[in-house]
Amino acid sequence: MTIGRMENVEVFTAEGKGRGLKATKEFWAADVIFAERAYSAVVFDSLVNFVCHTCFKRQEKLHRCGQCKFAHYCDRTCQKDAWLNHKNECSAIKRYGKVPNENIRLAARIMWRVEREGTGLTEGCLVSVDDLQNHVEHFGEEEQKELRVDVDTFLQYWPPQSQQFSMQYISHIFGVINCNGFTLSDQRGLQAVGVGIFPNLGLVNHDCWPNCTVIFNNGKIELRALGKISEGEELTVSYIDFLNVSEERKKQLKKQYYFDCTCEHCQKKLKDDLFLGVKDNPKPSQEVVKEMIQFSKDTLEKIDKARSEGLYHEVVKLCRECLQKQEPVFADTNIYTLRMLSIVSEVLSYLQAFEEASDYARRMVDGYMKLYHPNNAQLGMAVMRAGLTNWHAGNIEVGHGMICKAYAILLVTHGPSHPITKDLEAMRVQTEMELRMFRQNEFMYYKMREAALNNQPMQVMAEPSNEPAPALFHKKQ
Repeated sequence: MTIGRMENVEVFTAEGKGRGLKATKEFWAADVIFAERAYSAVVFDSLVNFVCHTCFKRQEKLHRCGQCKFAHYCDRTCQKDAWLNHKNECSAIKRYGKVPNENIRLAARIMWRVEREGTGLTEGCLVSVDDLQNHVEHFGEEEQKELRVDVDTFLQYWPPQSQQFSMQYISHIFGVINCNGFTLSDQRGLQAVGVGIFPNLGLVNHDCWPNCTVIFNNGKIELRALGKISEGEELTVSYIDFLNVSEERKKQLKKQYYFDCTCEHCQKKLKDDLFLGVKDNPKPSQEVVKEMIQFSKDTLEKIDKARSEGLYHEVVKLCRECLQKQEPVFADTNIYTLRMLSIVSEVLSYLQAFEEASDYARRMVDGYMKLYHPNNAQLGMAVMRAGLTNWHAGNIEVGHGMICKAYAILLVTHGPSHPITKDLEAMRVQTEMELRMFRQNEFMYYKMREAALNNQPMQVMAEPSNEPAPALFHKKQ
């Protein structure tokens, strides 16, 4: 069910891009253009026991469906809200004898909804599931093979008493999931927990430097303006993280979404010089730069391996060595340096080596500020983490400044009601109070801080994950 403000947008044909959405009135930064509930959504296979299947919140203790023993819910309210969508799934799982993967489960939920409501437009939807792009004709050999396996499994899982769909239609639905799936995150927006189909969102085209962002908040997505949008202007979001050279972004978009990006940033290669920035004085030779890029790529592979094995001290050692070698070659906006800074600051924070982590985090934020759109959600989250690290390290002025900066960004990208923004507001108030105390009497501030830390262990950072931050759009791996 769509929940609002679809009168703010209209469908049009975007030149060279097919359908798109444009604004029917003027918007300003932080305005919610529309909000939408998922047509259908499921929890990832790896998290089915830890995340509510209705509201997608992570909870310690969840209630399990007594019949299929598969679905988990916060409470009776979530279980009741889920029944319409879970009823068919519940009996299908019992009949099939096992739980199919998230792709099969999502396809089945979509088709049970089509069976209930027909294939026409549902209330508040600008496009039907039938009319969403599937790109099946662009699938490579490997993707075609996966599709055949998915369709076969689906046919075994799909109950004989339910409406029977053609092979072509089933393939269409899998294609839709493949290129229109949206990542659902937990209540704090820090972990990807599921995937859903949002038909209206599926109409919003990509731009590497977009004028909107999408956030999952309290069971629905919100399309939010990042700055001034004029009436009649096309609405865009970025399907991928901006932090890469235009050539790499174009490759990623072509591979995952089957289109050639023609946005201004890709056409003019804007910021590529910063992404691959090298030191000016003395300027290293092309040969040295090439060698350093290769060394950085090799180190990143070793880091991935060490992280996956939980060898965090090894990760820190590899990062330090790499940053030392990069120092005379790369500028502070070079993506290879920034990747190292991001990893080492996160891992050192987890190991509670906050002082060293805070320095790396500061350098990372300085680089990010020159590259990202000022209201980019990923920038906001990175500045927030760096602010926390500096606060933990006792750098109260820097920490408070970063927390304020992150709060200003998240008010635009997430809005004041999002749990992470509320957390950040509490941190902002706390650090402001501490900063006042620090400025009045530095010695007393550190004394009180020490006493407080002895009584109450500092909040430990989450264990670093090998997973990147949740991407907006879910792409089946």
